[in-house]
Amino acid sequence: MTDYVQEQEMEIEALEAILMDEFKEIHSGESGLNTSSRCFQITLSPQDDEADESTTLPVELGLIFAHTEKYPDEPPLLNVTSIRGIQATDLRILKEKLEQEASENLGMAMIYTLVQSAKEWLTEIYSQDADIDNTAEEEAEKDDVIIPHGEPVTVETFLAWRERFEAELALERAKLMPESALTAPKEKKLSGRQWFESGRATAKGAATVAEGSEEEDDEDIDFDDDDFEDDEEEDMLEHYLAEKTDTSSHS
Repeated sequence: MTDYVQEQEMEIEALEAILMDEFKEIHSGESGLNTSSRCFQITLSPQDDEADESTTLPVELGLIFAHTEKYPDEPPLLNVTSIRGIQATDLRILKEKLEQEASENLGMAMIYTLVQSAKEWLTEIYSQDADIDNTAEEEAEKDDVIIPHGEPVTVETFLAWRERFEAELALERAKLMPESALTAPKEKKLSGRQWFESGRATAKGAATVAEGSEEEDDEDIDFDDDDFEDDEEEDMLEHYLAEKTDTSSHS
């Protein structure tokens, strides 16, 4: 003959050791069960101890049970209650599920099996909601991210840009040179001294100073050292011949 009382006491001791703070005895009037026997409540959550609390919803379930006279050959009295955040329709579904499993496990201590089943169900249902919320939040964060536009800079694109830049710079410099210096044949170009004596260099220099530029545009002046040497030699020769003429006339 089975000693139901002893078997029930052993199960309660095992549940207390395993579940610890999640397991407690409650008054029969708080259980929602039609019994005067001892009633117990197990607090369940969809998250494990190692889970990240930020990824789960703050829901808690109370699984209430009481042993019947011939338990475990008879199913226990069961009830489920929402401690936090569980809808009434979900509670009804879960209670039917647990009662079905209890009838399938007759003849053996089954409370811990029902606890694991309830916790798995709770995790599956409410973690899905949490995943949906997290997905929506991640999508919102993606919308806030500024995506850079434009072509990324590589060695090849930089070299091509520099080549275009130098060509444009050379063109701008050419625009600043005198038109005569660009169009005249090489042998007819003005020498440096002729350029200064013509007065155009003075006018251009004054305009440059007025504009506040401190740079010298070397390309605008065609300096030729040979031209300066030839001009000086011609001046010296003319001066010498003039002096000789004056001396002869006085003699």
